[in-house]
Amino acid sequence: MPLAPPGRGQPLDWPLAPIITDPTRMTHALNAALAALDGIILGKQPQLRLAMTCLLARGHLLIEDIPGVGKTTLALALARVLGLDFQRVQFTSDLLPADILGVSIFEASTAAFRFHRGPVFAQMVLADEVNRASPKTQSALLEAMEERQVTVEGETRALPDPFFVIATQNPAQQIGVFALPESQLDRFLMRLSLGYPPVAAERALLMERERRDLLAELSPSLHPPELLDLQRASREVRTAPALIDYILALLRATREHAGLRQGLSPRAGLALRRAAQAHALIEGRSAVIPEDVQAVFVPCVAHRLMPAAEADGGAPRAEEILAAVAIP
Repeated sequence: MPLAPPGRGQPLDWPLAPIITDPTRMTHALNAALAALDGIILGKQPQLRLAMTCLLARGHLLIEDIPGVGKTTLALALARVLGLDFQRVQFTSDLLPADILGVSIFEASTAAFRFHRGPVFAQMVLADEVNRASPKTQSALLEAMEERQVTVEGETRALPDPFFVIATQNPAQQIGVFALPESQLDRFLMRLSLGYPPVAAERALLMERERRDLLAELSPSLHPPELLDLQRASREVRTAPALIDYILALLRATREHAGLRQGLSPRAGLALRRAAQAHALIEGRSAVIPEDVQAVFVPCVAHRLMPAAEADGGAPRAEEILAAVAIP
């Protein structure tokens, strides 16, 4: 995404962060993982990089799109390429919280109750068609996504590390869906849309082997310990005070925008900073620059913005704010 034009005065010259010239073995593995994903999800390189950015920032990903564009395939490919333990939960109207979290069952052999863990106890969880379940069931993921733990029957149990939720969501106008509440949307670091593939990519998709066959042949490019190291490295990417001022200006613009019912919260600002750090790491930089913030701004904030008019969407408002705020 190009730099936003100056809004209130000409921005000062921005010192570019140094490019990392001696990438580590893990950085090479990260590039290999992105290349492997590109071989499965054709023609969607920007979305793949954003999905990896979301994971390195220790966030959760919401993919909203029509059925059949590769949402589930992307989640499966990520799990295989990153060597993560994977569980899929098909959300339906009759799904219960215990189906996700787990339940205690009495065992006659021991004359005691034994807790059987639900699918949430995996390193990567796919919540497929999350908005087809009732709000009560949707809320079962809240503690898991925010605290990386679940409390069942009065006992708190830790979730694996890394822990990553990918949720797919059908468009709101489709039949049989429940809108995700604001509190649930706020737990997702990013919301992406894959859309239709470019013509050349769709032609290759029709002529090549089935994606599921290719998925079965994928081997991990990264493993959980290496992924944890990359997540720690992401948090060490430098964010200069002037860059923090830029993020604060964007947050303030959402709070003062006449077309929004409410602006971004401090938690949204923290999410934006973490995502920008992870994006800089993927791009091979040791510090965040404005392009990193701009690349992740719309995916990070559009689903958090509440337009004053129901017909308006969050993404156009986010793009409008990004174009209007000058780099300090």
